[in-house]
Amino acid sequence: MKKYISIAIFIVGGLLLTPGLYAQQDPQFTHYMYNTLSVNPAYAGSRGLLNISALHRQQWIGLDGAPMTQTVFVHSPLRNRKMALGFSAVNDRIGPLNQTFLYGDYSYTVKLTELLRLSFGVKAGVHWFQPKISTLSTIAANDPSFVNSTVENTIKPNVGGGIYLHHENWYFGASSPRMIESNFNLGNSSSGDTTQIRELRHYFFIAGGIFPVSPAIKLKPTAKLKMVQNAPFSIDATVEALLDNRFSIGAGMRLNDCFYGMVGYQFSDQFKAGLSYDFSTTKIQKVSNGTVEIMLSYDFLFNNNKLKSPRYF
Repeated sequence: MKKYISIAIFIVGGLLLTPGLYAQQDPQFTHYMYNTLSVNPAYAGSRGLLNISALHRQQWIGLDGAPMTQTVFVHSPLRNRKMALGFSAVNDRIGPLNQTFLYGDYSYTVKLTELLRLSFGVKAGVHWFQPKISTLSTIAANDPSFVNSTVENTIKPNVGGGIYLHHENWYFGASSPRMIESNFNLGNSSSGDTTQIRELRHYFFIAGGIFPVSPAIKLKPTAKLKMVQNAPFSIDATVEALLDNRFSIGAGMRLNDCFYGMVGYQFSDQFKAGLSYDFSTTKIQKVSNGTVEIMLSYDFLFNNNKLKSPRYF
């Protein structure tokens, strides 16, 4: 057990000490606690069954060119239960820039105690960058900087990794989903100048737990830290109340960004849906009507098997 814990500490330390750069580019989700696989491959298979989930986020409603993001992921343990596979697809659009991430995930789980597991994960895939500069509205008609520019769609490979320590009542994860920092061209102007942006390495840390308050009520606090060098930390803190393991209501905050509320309903042992609304605390709230996010999750139960206990994470 000490050997595996030492390996986990080494990985977390490596994530923190690896140099990064200058901007925050990864999509943001209020339902981050239900979207772990897209940023941490070690989460694959942790639910103990085949799961498929999807999220849609419409940010800053009413503002032209505002970010809009969709993600779909599926994952399942393999027959031996120690290994698991997953797949995630994320599409993110903001203004004239569209980017798609397609990744496969692999995890290996070590049993530390009867209730405690430590999973190691890797992910590999591609980043498809699709600038749509021609959709921009310019102040001057036929602006040569745009009319005569050439735009390149670019596909580049990337890899990531993470760890996930999980108990039936709590969990902790650390990851960097895209570790290769690549340059992408926005286009070449008529003067021959090339405009580039750089994909930067992000680091994610997530933790949560479940605490019974009464036979019918449980509290589920979660927190997430997102880091990239030379940009402010992104910190989420959320608390949900679960009623009879069916209905959930929660609230949270994203540091220096927004407050949000969320509701969810477990329609059956297999199907859960959730909805959230973000109230911005920045100047953007003067020109937008908030942010809405929808989450859907389905667990496949084969051979009429029943869940032995509810899945909280």
